[in-house]
Amino acid sequence: MSEPLNIALAGNPNAGKTTLFNHLTGARQHVGNYPGVTVEKKVGICHHGEHEIRVVDLPGTYSLTAYSVEELVARDFLVNEKPDVVVDIVDASNLERNLYLTTQFMELGIPLVIALNMMDVAESRGISIDSKRLSALLGVPVVPIIARSGEGVDLLLDTVVQEAETARRPDPILLRYGSDLDEAIAAMVPVIEEHHLLTDTYPSRWIALKILENDEQIIDKATRVNPEASGRLLAISEEVTNHLMHTLDAYPEAVIADHRYGFIKSILHQGVITIRFVGDRLYTSDRIDRIVTHRLLGPLIMVAVLYGLYTFTFNYSGTMVDGLATVFAAMGDMVDQSLPDGPLKSMIISGVIDGMGGVLGFVPIIMFMFFGIAVLEDSGYLARVAFMMDRIFHFFGLHGSSVMPFIISGGIAGGCAVPGVMATRTLRSPKERMATMLTVPFMNCGAKLPVLTLLIGAFFSAHQARYMFLATMASWIIALLAAKFLRLTVLRGESTPFVMELPPYRFPTIRGLVIHTWERTWQYIKKAGTVILGISILLWAMMTYPGLPEDQLAGFAAERAQLLAASAPEVVAAMHQGDGEPRAAELAAALEEINARQAMAALRHSAAGRIGIALESVSHFAGFDWRTNIALVGGFAAKEVIISTLGTAYSLGNVSTDKTFSLRERLAADPRWNPVVALSVLTFIMFYAPCFVTIVCIAREAGSWKWAFFSMGFNTLFAFVLAVAIYQIGMLLGLGG
Repeated sequence: MSEPLNIALAGNPNAGKTTLFNHLTGARQHVGNYPGVTVEKKVGICHHGEHEIRVVDLPGTYSLTAYSVEELVARDFLVNEKPDVVVDIVDASNLERNLYLTTQFMELGIPLVIALNMMDVAESRGISIDSKRLSALLGVPVVPIIARSGEGVDLLLDTVVQEAETARRPDPILLRYGSDLDEAIAAMVPVIEEHHLLTDTYPSRWIALKILENDEQIIDKATRVNPEASGRLLAISEEVTNHLMHTLDAYPEAVIADHRYGFIKSILHQGVITIRFVGDRLYTSDRIDRIVTHRLLGPLIMVAVLYGLYTFTFNYSGTMVDGLATVFAAMGDMVDQSLPDGPLKSMIISGVIDGMGGVLGFVPIIMFMFFGIAVLEDSGYLARVAFMMDRIFHFFGLHGSSVMPFIISGGIAGGCAVPGVMATRTLRSPKERMATMLTVPFMNCGAKLPVLTLLIGAFFSAHQARYMFLATMASWIIALLAAKFLRLTVLRGESTPFVMELPPYRFPTIRGLVIHTWERTWQYIKKAGTVILGISILLWAMMTYPGLPEDQLAGFAAERAQLLAASAPEVVAAMHQGDGEPRAAELAAALEEINARQAMAALRHSAAGRIGIALESVSHFAGFDWRTNIALVGGFAAKEVIISTLGTAYSLGNVSTDKTFSLRERLAADPRWNPVVALSVLTFIMFYAPCFVTIVCIAREAGSWKWAFFSMGFNTLFAFVLAVAIYQIGMLLGLGG
């Protein structure tokens, strides 16, 4: 077999790039139907004939000017890695807009093959494209494909292999940008070439264009390499900019964009596109959007869809959740009967089975929730949610693009704050970006979902879907109010305008839904099996050691000995009289009560117990007891740990040993818990400090630990005030019964 070929898939968001990547490699890559879903490049391997092809899926981008992280990642890969061929995936139904990126690839002088995707969509809209004519005019191979079905993909790979084997680097095309800019470029190119300014990486004319477009990365690189030469170039750029502003009232970027689109139009008008009349030209997606994004009906439909998602999740996952609870209970009984009493048995039952079982027991709910979200995402509806929410976000001082980080973080429950924080990179306003970054942790991420499900199932089981829906609405409302507060105080400033593409509606494929659901569910299981398992065992150790002092152990042993000495003869006598079983049960219950008091005393004496008791002096205002405090402290590491810690704490102090209770039943039966306490704890968990990984991510994205610590302090204080208010008002109204 020959050397592997390296190709890159590039193109606009929603052009089908990631769908083609999945088709080629079979990789379990997340496929979204809204802009910005691919944050980093993905790599896969496919085989075509005798060739092994390494495929890199680049972030979706509209241009190669580094305005966003997606554009920067894509451009840096193309110029630094130099793939054998770049496959430019172009949406055939939006050809003019998509070819804007194509012209920039051609100006950069990279080996290119155009994959003309969604030919079926273009045909349904009455658009016919002469791909051979387009190829001849651009001087680049053009292959029509339908990535969803795989039609034309083999021919595409044939073309890619053929282009790669020629091993030619095409000359950059030279577009004309009007006399003013052309003269400026002509003056800049000799300076660039004379000083070899970045010419080892980029074409000299392309460098001149980027300086005229005020590309910060290129300007910064040029300044660091040769300040004198870059100063001359910037002076030329400033001069032509001032001239264009006086004569055309436009910046060079706008003039360059206009001429690129002019070049594209001249291509398309040469017999490339034929449009036939199709009805009233109101496409299916447009018809649906007339209702779905209606100013009044749209929000009502959105609320109904979200409520339906939760109803579907809880109605159909309950049986599987109960089944898993039974499995973990059986595992605990088996270990209890197989191993002798001691630290190992305690760790396996309380630290692993009860701790991990509480987390993994919610896998069915997670799976059903992710399936529903995948349907909304792949169909294109989530983009409509973002579009409608933009109207609200501006009122609270946020940018419309903040909607996506909120949704990714768990705005429809089940996301993760880490990619949500990273998704704020697309926001250009530093203050809007920071406000979004600090409030996305308020969303109900996948880590919080099992905790919320546990408490809602234990105390509000008759209306689980309703309470879960209300929890989602509360997370949005609180996050927006917090954002408004931040934008009026520490992050004061104006909101910037928002423009977003609404992709066409599509029927999700079963294969895609299965991949997305399993990928997210598996990530949750892996996290439970690694991070949470380790933390669960660590917290079990903190809740076990140091053990009770010898004098207290001796006291409990003496109680048991005294009880046995007093009761054993009576039990023996009763057995002779045929009435032994009830007396033996009474003795066992009395011994169990002593064991339970010893276990509770040991838990209180442990390192974790002491921390929980110390915090109780403050936490009692919100209704949290010391065992709840232990779990909440563990939640600073990862929110899933809250369940495993509660499971361990209530297992170590469990009163009943003849019956196996799920954590939900234990909490519901505990006299310290009631609906008001549950609501207070639930609120605190929803809004207190983000997990440790999110904190690190905020520090990295903000460029300072100051904002990370601010997030921890602000969120925790805010959450505690809410929890105290809920508990005090609820108990005052007598709702704790």
